[in-house]
Amino acid sequence: MRNIEEVRRFFEGDRYAVEVTGIVIDEVDDCYSKCSLELDERHRGAHGQVMGGVMFTLADFAFAVATNSENSFTATADSHISYLSSSKGKKLFAECRKVKEGRRLCFYEIMITDDLGAEIAVISTTGMHLS
Repeated sequence: MRNIEEVRRFFEGDRYAVEVTGIVIDEVDDCYSKCSLELDERHRGAHGQVMGGVMFTLADFAFAVATNSENSFTATADSHISYLSSSKGKKLFAECRKVKEGRRLCFYEIMITDDLGAEIAVISTTGMHLS
C-alpha cells in the first residue's frame, strides 16, 4: 500500500493538474487511484458545459497517480475517451484501475463520475513503462 501523503507531495510537481486545474488525490494504492475536481467557471466552455479537456486531464492525472512513483515512470502511449453524458454536478471523480500489466505495457480503465452519481466518461489508456 502506498502512502497517500508521499504520493501527494510527489505529484505537487504536476503543476498543471494540481495548481491550474485543481485536481486532488483522494485515494491511492498499487495500480489504483481516485482523484477529484471541484468544478467552477474555469472548467466550462462557451455553452456552460464542462469542457472535454477537463475530463481528459482528470483521467490522465489519475492514470499517472496509479502508475507512477519516484522510482518508476510510466508514460501514456495511447488513450481513448468516450463521453457518456454531461455533468450536472459540482464535482467530478476519476477512478483508475488496472486491467492488465505487462513487462513493457500496461492497460488501465478510468471511469469519470460526478457527485450526483452520473457516469460522465470512460477512458481506456495504454501506458509504456520507461523505468
